[in-house]
This record gives sequence, C-alpha cells and structure tokens, in this order.
Amino acid sequence: MADDQEARPERWLSPEQLQEWVAVMALVMTLPASLDAQLRRDTGLNLFEYHVLVELGETRGGMRVMSELATRTRGSLSRLSHAVSRLEAAGWVERRACGGAGRRTEAHLTPAGRQKLEQSAPGHVREARRLVIDALSAEQLEDLGAAARRIVAVTAPEIAATLPVPGRSPSGGTPRG
Repeated sequence: MADDQEARPERWLSPEQLQEWVAVMALVMTLPASLDAQLRRDTGLNLFEYHVLVELGETRGGMRVMSELATRTRGSLSRLSHAVSRLEAAGWVERRACGGAGRRTEAHLTPAGRQKLEQSAPGHVREARRLVIDALSAEQLEDLGAAARRIVAVTAPEIAATLPVPGRSPSGGTPRG
C-alpha cells in the first residue's frame, strides 16, 4: 500500500482550488478564535466550556455520560475532563458516578450552570450572527452547512452522526449559537 502511494504522482491543487483552500483555512483558523474571544471577554468562558454547558443544557435532566459529552463537544476525554474541572470549580457542573456496567461518570449541569448558560447565550448568538449568519444569504448559509456536514462525515463520522439534520427541528433548550 505504501508503495502504491509512493509511485502515484501527487495531485496538486489547481490555482482555483488553492484559492478556495486558502479561504477555508482562513475561516477555520479565525472563526473559532473570534468566537472564543467574545465568550472570554463577556462571560469568562472559553468556546469549549460554553459548548459543554450547551450540550448539558440541551438534555433532559441536564446530564450526559462523559464519553458521550466528549464526542458531542468535539473534544478528547482529557480535554473534557480539564474543562469540567474548571466548570465544577465555578459551581456550574457536577460529576457523578453512573450506575450500570463499568466505571462511568456523568456530568450534570447545576442550576447555577443553567443560569450561566442562559446569561452567556445571547451574546454568543449575537456574535455568531455578526460573524456568520448575517454575513451570508440564506442560500449561502445552507450551502455552507451542507459542505460542513459532508466534510465532517469524512473527518469524523461519529461526530457527523450527532449533527442536526436539515428540515428537522433541533432539540429544544438554550440556543446554541
């Protein structure tokens, strides 16, 4: 297999493809940093911590098993554990052992955590609108979402399976942004 790859000539990007790839990389590098900066400035949360609170806030009972929460927040168990430790220290999340097979732990959103999420969401949604939603036409936004789902299906099928399906209402709860 390695010999096949070595013998095959590289398929370099055309000038047009390179131009679009550079734009995609600029988006991938700048959008998360901009969203993170707004959250840190206005709420003291980073983008990953905010998404942990969102994922917990969208569940009935405000809890998820840590391994599932790691997948849904697009982070490793180690990264999630560090974030949950910070959220626990602030009183916004609690860890609890789950019943059943194995040693599993659940993260639970506390009432103070729900309040923090509800206070943080409006500013984050305003920033998401400013940076993405309002910068695109409805058709462009739909195309961007479709392209993102296709790419995630290749890069991380387990995450793609958790993404909302177009045409179906997202779950209730706090707006994600």
